[in-house]
Amino acid sequence: MRIEKDMVVSLSYELSDSAGKVMEKPSSPISYLHGGYDGIFPMVEEKLHNREVGYSCSVYMEPENTFGEYDSQLVRVEPRDAFPDDVVVGMQFEGGEEGSDEVLIFTITDIAEDKVVVDGNHPLAGMTLRFDCTVTEVRPATAEELSHGHAHGAHGHEH
Repeated sequence: MRIEKDMVVSLSYELSDSAGKVMEKPSSPISYLHGGYDGIFPMVEEKLHNREVGYSCSVYMEPENTFGEYDSQLVRVEPRDAFPDDVVVGMQFEGGEEGSDEVLIFTITDIAEDKVVVDGNHPLAGMTLRFDCTVTEVRPATAEELSHGHAHGAHGHEH
C-alpha cells in the first residue's frame, strides 16, 4: 500500500543534531495522518509520499523547517516569588506574549535565590536536524481520524 493523502503512516525514527548526537529515538513507532495535517515535519511527509512499508530515508532540515530559529527575546528572568516553592529546573508551563494569542511552553532553565530564568524556545530551536526513519505500517485512515485530523490507536493519538 502506497503512502497517499488520508493514510495513517507508522514510522520508527531517530532524530539527531548536525553532529550526529541522538536527540530522540522512541522505543516504539509513531503514527501520523498523511496529507498536510501537520502531524510530522512537512519535508519528511514530502519524502515519504508514494512510498511503501519498508522504505527508509534520511531528511536533513534547517531550523526554519523544524522548530524555528532560537529567539533570545523568549528568554526571561522572572522574580522567584512568582513561582511555587517546589519549582525546579526543567519544569514547564504555558504562557504567552503580550498582545498575542499564541500560547508558548516555557521551560525553567535556571533558579537563583530571587530569580528564575524561563525560556519559551522549543528545546531544539536553532538546530539543524537529521530525521532518519523507516515506514513500518500504512493503512487508510478511519472516518473519525479524518474528522479529527490526526491518527488514533496503538501508535497515534488517544482520546
